[in-house]
Amino acid sequence: MLTNEEVKTAADFFTREIGRLAGEQPIRLMEVCGTHTVAIFKAGIRQLLPKSVELVSGPGCPVCVTPNEYLDTAIAYSKNPQVIITTFGDMLKVPGSTSSLAAQKAEGGDIRILYSPLESLEIAVANPHKKVIFLAVGFETTAPLAAATVLMAEKAGIKNFYVLSAHKLVPPALRALLMAEDIHVDGFLLPGHVSAVIGMAPYEFVVDEFQTPAVVAGFEPLDILQSIYLLVKQINEKTPKLENQYGRVALPAGNVVACQTLYKVYQRADAEWRGIGKLAGSGLAIREQYGNFDARTSIPVTVEATQEHVGCRCGQVLRGTILPTACPLFGKSCLPEHPVGSCMVSVEGTCAAWYKYGAGRWQG
Repeated sequence: MLTNEEVKTAADFFTREIGRLAGEQPIRLMEVCGTHTVAIFKAGIRQLLPKSVELVSGPGCPVCVTPNEYLDTAIAYSKNPQVIITTFGDMLKVPGSTSSLAAQKAEGGDIRILYSPLESLEIAVANPHKKVIFLAVGFETTAPLAAATVLMAEKAGIKNFYVLSAHKLVPPALRALLMAEDIHVDGFLLPGHVSAVIGMAPYEFVVDEFQTPAVVAGFEPLDILQSIYLLVKQINEKTPKLENQYGRVALPAGNVVACQTLYKVYQRADAEWRGIGKLAGSGLAIREQYGNFDARTSIPVTVEATQEHVGCRCGQVLRGTILPTACPLFGKSCLPEHPVGSCMVSVEGTCAAWYKYGAGRWQG
């Protein structure tokens, strides 16, 4: 454990070296994880960097990248009096095409907030005549627990538990960003929590195919500063590589048991990402063997025609092509109290972070 004085000395060193190595050359780095976005704002890291080094946020908030079609499906299920929806709290206020789960809850829908998908099984046992649908939204970090919940439901013989999966995989999104002609990124701050599950190997293509520096970063301010330093050093020396700053938590091989559990229940599938589009093999669908737990195939539902919100530029924010302040709705009609776009909802949402920590100070 470093003392405060040691932390300050290290921070001063990294800040000074970032400035020296970057010089006047413009460097654009993307933090992929929404937790990094919030940590960067809270620690005032942007203020420490030279003007030549720009940080932009990527599609690292799972709630934000979930498309309206999924939300509309969840809302449609919530209107069924025989259905109980279980979900994490940040899904409640995300606007679908014409409504939200919060609105449906206010109108009497049985929608319950939980902290773990395992709580859904208790609810299912206590309500044997209802169908309990868990909204499985998240990246590789949360997917193994959702998979374990399915396995526990099977073992316990619970027949009225279902999953509506919107789980997504981070590496395919990185590939899509690197292949896009309108996106320029000089290096990636890779998500520490996801990397703790999947390890380092899934990111190797970033360097091998695209010659783009990448560093798995922790979440303390000093972690992030050191990771930025490592990226700028790679760029300065023209030696792109994959480095792991978060080695104390994210092991090179990841969490083998978690991955085995994940892929026992799920298989890769094409998935729609808000702002990016449909990406091959970027989602997780429940395997046929466990199809009786898949809400989409087990419980018929009629979903209204999906539509996007006029003027919302959340998709461009998620791609890193604009800052939130460039959206005409930001801080006006789109606010945390009544969000128009998903990026203003979650605590990890880029627009929410800019509004809470950066509005009025960082106008891009």
